Amino acid sequence: MAAEFLLYDKIWFDKPKYDDAEKQYYEEMNNTVPVSPCKKVKASPAATPAGPGGEPSELVTRVANLELENQSLRKVVEDLQLAFSKLEVRLTMLEKSPTSHPSPAAPPAAAPITNGQPIAPAKKVEVTAAPEEDDDDIDLFGSDEEDEEAERIREERLKQYAEKKSKKPAIIAKSSILLDVKPWDDETDMAKLEECVRTVQMDGLLWGSSKLVPVGYGIKKLQIQCVVEDDKVGTDILEEEITKFEDYVQSVDIAAFNKI
Repeated sequence: MAAEFLLYDKIWFDKPKYDDAEKQYYEEMNNTVPVSPCKKVKASPAATPAGPGGEPSELVTRVANLELENQSLRKVVEDLQLAFSKLEVRLTMLEKSPTSHPSPAAPPAAAPITNGQPIAPAKKVEVTAAPEEDDDDIDLFGSDEEDEEAERIREERLKQYAEKKSKKPAIIAKSSILLDVKPWDDETDMAKLEECVRTVQMDGLLWGSSKLVPVGYGIKKLQIQCVVEDDKVGTDILEEEITKFEDYVQSVDIAAFNKI
């Protein structure tokens, strides 16, 4: 197709060449420079129209040059057609030949571009059919047996955990309390007062050291230490039991309270 198009094309591919030929023609007519050894176009006197001075016109010269150029182009086109024919014959022989080399793989298509970033092609996902299960291998009653076994194992583990926890000694919260026991006056028997206080016995109560501390005007108070278990003995109960000895005890105050 391209070769046939060139046969009838009227484009001047080598216009500078024509311009040089025209310049040399006019220089030769004026005898200013010697004629270069190039091809001359000779027109027949009978066929070439003459100008006002009996010289060939410029149009005739250009037409003659175009005819020569067209002949050259025809020769080039014929050579190209011959080469294409030989190439087609060779391709046909290669396609028919059984030992022909495989054609190269087509280049991968360019990834489409969105917002200036290429979009990766979607991965092909292969779906594998699930293997069919044999009805003979299905156990209709195995699930119940497995549930019973799992329940039995769970109960055994809970029982072991409860036994282990029961053997572990529990942490008992205790507190250290310092009490100030005040008498009625300076004539109160402080030894008898302390004896009465120590007679208060409870589960979780342990009496400690004691001493007499002067208050004023010859009056002394009993300061006594005790340790109690918080879950068993409260400060309110302890004060209530001590103040029952109203013949000796006027009041009970907590001087210090510390968690052990």
